[in-house]
Amino acid sequence: MSLNLQTHTEHFTNPLYLESGRILEPYDIAYETYGVLNEDKSNVVVICHALTGSHHCAGTYEGENKAGWWDGLVGPGKAVDTDKFFVICTNVIGSCFGSTGPMSPKHPHHEPYRYKFPVVTIKDMVKAQRILFDKLDIHRVHAIIGGSMGGMQALLFAVHYPNFAQKIISLASTYATQPWAIAFNKVAQEAILKDPDFKQGYYDPELIKEHGLSGMAIGRMAGHISFLSHESMNSKFGREYKKDDGLYELFGKFQVESYLEYNSYNFTKWFDPLSYLYITKAINIFDLARGFDSLEEAMKKIQAELHLISFKNDILFKNFEMKEISDVLDRVGNKNHHYLDVDSDYGHDAFLVELDKFDTYIKEVLNG
Repeated sequence: MSLNLQTHTEHFTNPLYLESGRILEPYDIAYETYGVLNEDKSNVVVICHALTGSHHCAGTYEGENKAGWWDGLVGPGKAVDTDKFFVICTNVIGSCFGSTGPMSPKHPHHEPYRYKFPVVTIKDMVKAQRILFDKLDIHRVHAIIGGSMGGMQALLFAVHYPNFAQKIISLASTYATQPWAIAFNKVAQEAILKDPDFKQGYYDPELIKEHGLSGMAIGRMAGHISFLSHESMNSKFGREYKKDDGLYELFGKFQVESYLEYNSYNFTKWFDPLSYLYITKAINIFDLARGFDSLEEAMKKIQAELHLISFKNDILFKNFEMKEISDVLDRVGNKNHHYLDVDSDYGHDAFLVELDKFDTYIKEVLNG
């Protein structure tokens, strides 16, 4: 069978009422679908992306060789089997891959919003997706799956739209972003803001696509460090030195240094700096208990079968943060959840890399 990858953009003219009290109108949501929707629409699986992800989670575009970010998990015969399920992945509001974000033109003018773009929260991102699904006449889904910021979205779906999904799988996430993760984001934010080429938000996006933004690259290095672990860095790079650099050259490099440089400088050519600031803000203020008296009260809302997956050596969102959600669910008498701590040394990015450690589990949950 084929993946049947299709890319769409849906335009909305009704205002999106945001958690902050502000509104966004009009707005667009870019999304991708894979597989075929069955007659009674009972085979929908929603995939939620992380900070720098997009709606392109599987397959390859024509003329490109880089597959979607979760291609190992989503596709014909894979854990999220597109021969069986109709998969939808949307690009979140605030991102830079087709959904409305800070560099989108502000209606009725054609100038980009830049700082006039309202702060959006993860809950706003989820609300916008829910509105999209309504427009597509999808009112209940088989499952929602996401990792990291995608896992935050999955958890918010569970709490705020309790009857929307039958099953929810949240990986490498948390119930509220902790100071450690906020601190890493702070390095990235400062590095962007202090780069003179950022021009206080009034940069030319075409120039950035061409030359990158060194401040953002430096910030992204901090991000990369938080996504890995001591162990994964040791096994990936060890103390290997670049073959053609001298040990006593001041700017001679270890392999780990050139990895950080290569990935981070490249990144700035394809990810918008204002989007990075807005999305890290959304991650920082994420708190499942907001609007409730306590996390317990929020957890009582959950009706879906909930699966929580953490990774032993995740230093960004520690495994005990996911365990805490499970413990709270136990305390409020929720019997319909399962917690799995994956034995992994890889770090936070294990949810993107070590698929073989949890894909069978996801397959079993979906086929339940």
